[in-house]
Amino acid sequence: MSMKVVQASGKRKSAIARVVLKHPSKGQIKINNVPLNLYKPEIARLRIQEVLEIVNHPKLEKCDINVRVKGGGISGQTDAVRMAIAKSIHKFIGTKTIERTFRDYDDSLLSGDSRRTEPKKFGGKKARARRQKSFR
Repeated sequence: MSMKVVQASGKRKSAIARVVLKHPSKGQIKINNVPLNLYKPEIARLRIQEVLEIVNHPKLEKCDINVRVKGGGISGQTDAVRMAIAKSIHKFIGTKTIERTFRDYDDSLLSGDSRRTEPKKFGGKKARARRQKSFR
């Protein structure tokens, strides 16, 4: 039996996560070479585990999931990882029911969040904030 390898990526803000899913294998999940059950902070870990919990597929126990994530902050990285894992599982199993499960749970698991920071303009400190003036 040959090994099946699926690659996928997820982006959120400036964080980019790349996933390699291997089957059949030992069933380990690692993020930047840290096992998922040791991943900190806890909120991030729980958000990533959500993805695995909504899919109950027998094949996934035998999958190795390796994630490399860089850029952005904690929250952005977490969402990027969630999306990458969801995409790889979808690619690997590839049924309509899996897609529907993900979509019903959270739309951003398969299609990214396209919001980005607005570019700063002149005459102010940020994109919309202007210099204050006082006449009084």
